[in-house]
Amino acid sequence: MSGKETSRRWLSKSFVLALHDMQIAAFGGASGVRDEALLESALARPQNRAAYGDPSVFDLAAAYAFGLARNHCFVDGNKRIAFVAAAVFLEDNGYAFQAAEADVVLKTLALAAGAADEKVYADWLRQNARDVKPRPSRKGSPTPRA
Repeated sequence: MSGKETSRRWLSKSFVLALHDMQIAAFGGASGVRDEALLESALARPQNRAAYGDPSVFDLAAAYAFGLARNHCFVDGNKRIAFVAAAVFLEDNGYAFQAAEADVVLKTLALAAGAADEKVYADWLRQNARDVKPRPSRKGSPTPRA
């Protein structure tokens, strides 16, 4: 395991809620949490995987996406927040993600519908990411990620 993977920056619930609010404000939809327990379950999924194995940062990003997309914890925007959370997690852990918007939509829809599993999504994230130096905390972030 590399040093980058041992000191991961996890996404906090308050940060994901703020990201979701930003997505709804920018792209429309109904705001609000549909099921608090399912949200907490989705956010715990990557940390649980890390506690019981040696997953890559891409596996963990895919775990965020899978949990958020499949748990349907928000009233609206579940697939959007699933992808955004995965991409932000990668960025916060030293990887820049870039893919065509159509590809993002197709891959995330497939994950949400069960047509693609977490491993397929993790592999896709890996193929579209590049290693970069971790960035210091950005001004204007919705909330701290701690």
